[in-house]
Amino acid sequence: MAVVIALDAGTTGVRAFAVDESGRSVGYRYREFRQHFPKPGWVEHDADEIWGAIVGTTAELIAALQQPVAAIGITDQRETVVAWDRRTGRPLHRAIVWQDRRTAARCDQLEAEGRLPLVRETTGLVLDPYFSASKLEWLFREGGVEPGPDVAVGTIDSWLLWNLTGGEVHATEPSNASRTMLLDIRTLEWSPELCDLFGVPAGALPEVRPSSGRFGVTHERSGLPPGIPISGIAGDQQAALFGQACFAPGATKNTYGTGSFVLMNVGGACPDPVDGLLTTVAWSIPDGSGGTRTDYAFEGAIFSTGSAIQWLRDGLGIIGEAKEVGPLAASVDHTDDVFFVPAFTGLGSPWWDPYARGTLVGVTRGTTKAHLARAVVESMVFQTRDVVDAMVASSGHPVADLRADGGASAMDLLLQLQADQLQVPVRRPQVQETTALGAAYLAGLAEGVWSSTDDIEANWALDAEFTPAPAADRAAVDRHHARWLEAVAHARGWAPKT
Repeated sequence: MAVVIALDAGTTGVRAFAVDESGRSVGYRYREFRQHFPKPGWVEHDADEIWGAIVGTTAELIAALQQPVAAIGITDQRETVVAWDRRTGRPLHRAIVWQDRRTAARCDQLEAEGRLPLVRETTGLVLDPYFSASKLEWLFREGGVEPGPDVAVGTIDSWLLWNLTGGEVHATEPSNASRTMLLDIRTLEWSPELCDLFGVPAGALPEVRPSSGRFGVTHERSGLPPGIPISGIAGDQQAALFGQACFAPGATKNTYGTGSFVLMNVGGACPDPVDGLLTTVAWSIPDGSGGTRTDYAFEGAIFSTGSAIQWLRDGLGIIGEAKEVGPLAASVDHTDDVFFVPAFTGLGSPWWDPYARGTLVGVTRGTTKAHLARAVVESMVFQTRDVVDAMVASSGHPVADLRADGGASAMDLLLQLQADQLQVPVRRPQVQETTALGAAYLAGLAEGVWSSTDDIEANWALDAEFTPAPAADRAAVDRHHARWLEAVAHARGWAPKT
C-alpha cells in the first residue's frame, strides 16, 4: 500500500511525515535549523539550510519506508520570503521570516498615505510587516536584490518546489499566495496595482495553481528518488484546517504553536473585510465535477503563545522543559489576579498593534513562579477567546466546537480553560501533526489515494474532549476575561514609533 509524504517546513525546523490511507503516521524525521537575528526585531533564515534539511530528512524517511511513495505534499511557514537566482538556484539574501518587524515604519507610512482600504479590499489583510509584500520591497530596495529576468521570489513553498523539480517549476497556490499582500483573493491572481505599490516585478513571482493537483515530479538533481509527484501545497495554518477536516462553514481550529492561529472556514464566498481579522484563502481543490472549489477562512493570527512558554524556560529559567509548565500552572487554582500579555513582537489579531510589548501586571510579594506559569497559560486562552469572539460576531457562524492541535494542545489544563472561556467543547484529535496531515491529504486527493473530503473526514479520530464549566460559572469566567482586557490596554502602544 502506497504512502504519502508531507514536507513540513516550519519556523524552527523541518519534518518529513509519511501517512497511510487511514491518515496514520508510518514514519517521521525532523531536523532543526538556525535562527538569525541580525538586528533587534529582525529574523532571518538561511534558505539553503532549509533546503538541505528537507533533503536530509526526506531521503532518510524514504530509505526507511517499506511502502512506495504515491505523492509528496508541502506545507510551510507562511509570509517568509526568499529571493534567488534562476540560473544558479542560489539565494540572493537570507530569507526574511514572518516574525520580522523591520518594515513596521514602512507599513505605517503606507497607512498614512491612505493605502489600507486598497490592501484590505484586495487581499483581506492589514498593513503589517507580518506579511510578505513589504519584506519583498525591502529586499529590492535595501537588500541588494536587483530586479531582472533571472530573479525569482516567493514564499518557502515555492522555494522548495523549485528545488524539488530541479528548477523546472516556479509555482505556488492560493493559501500561501494570499499571505503575500500581493494577491487579489477574489480572482486568485497577482494584483498589478499592489505589485506596483511595493515595487515587486510580477515576472519574478510564482505561478498560482490550485492547492491540490500535480505541480511536478521530483528531479534527479533534487537528491531524492526521481519521478515522485508533488501534488499538494498549503500554508501551514490552512493545511492544519484541512487536516482537522474543517470543511463546513463555521468549522474552527486553533493551532497552539510558537504563535497561535485560529481559522474558521467561512465557505465559498469571499467575505468583506472585518476589523481585527484577516480574510484568507483556505484552499482551492477539485470540486468533483471537473472544476475547482475555493474555500475562504477568517483568521486570527496570535503572535506569541508557545514562545511565552519558551521565555519561561530560556529567558527566566522558571522551568527546565516546556512540558513542566502545565503541572506548575495547575499547582495553583488561580493567578491571584496576575496577568501576562505576551506581546514580545507586538499583538496580532484582533488588535494589530506592532508597538505593543510584553506586560506583566498584578505582581505582589506573594506572586510565585506557579502564578506566573498559570498567567502564561491563561494568556494563550484569552487571546484565543478574543479572536473566536470576533469571528462569531463577524461571520454569523456559531462555533460548535474548537479543534485543537499544535505542541501546547497536549496540555489538558490549557484546553479545559479554553473550553471554559469559549463555552464550547474543545476537541483534540489522535493525530496531532495536523499541518503535515493536511498537506498529505491535499497531495493524496490529487493522486487518488483519497477520493473525496468525505474520506478525510472519516479518518478524523478523537483523542480527548474538554467540556465547559457549568453555565453558573459564566459570570466569573467573563469577569476574569474583562481583567485580561485591562492588562491588554496597558500593553498596547508601549514601544516608540521610529
